[in-house]
Amino acid sequence: MISTKDQKFELDHYIGMKVKKARLDEGLKITDVARISGISQGMVSKIENAQVSTSLETLSRLCSALGLPISKLFNDFDRPEGGAQFTKSGKGLEVVRRGTEKGHTYQLLTYQRGGKKIFEPFLVSMDDLSEVFPTFSHPGEEFLHLLSGKLIYRHGNHLYEMEPGDSLTFDAEIPHGPETLLEAPIKLLSIIHYEDHA
Repeated sequence: MISTKDQKFELDHYIGMKVKKARLDEGLKITDVARISGISQGMVSKIENAQVSTSLETLSRLCSALGLPISKLFNDFDRPEGGAQFTKSGKGLEVVRRGTEKGHTYQLLTYQRGGKKIFEPFLVSMDDLSEVFPTFSHPGEEFLHLLSGKLIYRHGNHLYEMEPGDSLTFDAEIPHGPETLLEAPIKLLSIIHYEDHA
């Protein structure tokens, strides 16, 4: 747990870093900022180097001199660290599904770590115009977005002619799959969302 002293130290360093960056972005010297703000050069330098905790009034004058709204000064403070899962183009995990042996490739674009799967995004590539395709039926709701090519996609008894930019969302328990490829190669983004029964 971070102590109050640590938080104060962290805040002083954050303010110093932001103030210095704003000054350098404006092409100003410490002497310029001191003259415009009416704050001594020594104090400006100490604030930038986190050697002093400044009052809100001094900070407000400093921000005005730098053309930096005080509200914007704290934009990034306490921002969660984050840590998204990034998959480079062509680097998805290739998985075997029904249809893989028929000229289809399925790349899983993210890997669920631990616990229950919430969703699975696939990049599906198909390159054979004459093939007969398997139908799929699985739990969840599926979202399809056609990136390139043209095809007729079946969901239950309905057929949808899809062109690049078209999307389809449906109950994945109902049999579905490509009916006819009209223009190959086809690239299809498929996102399967699984219901949370917890």
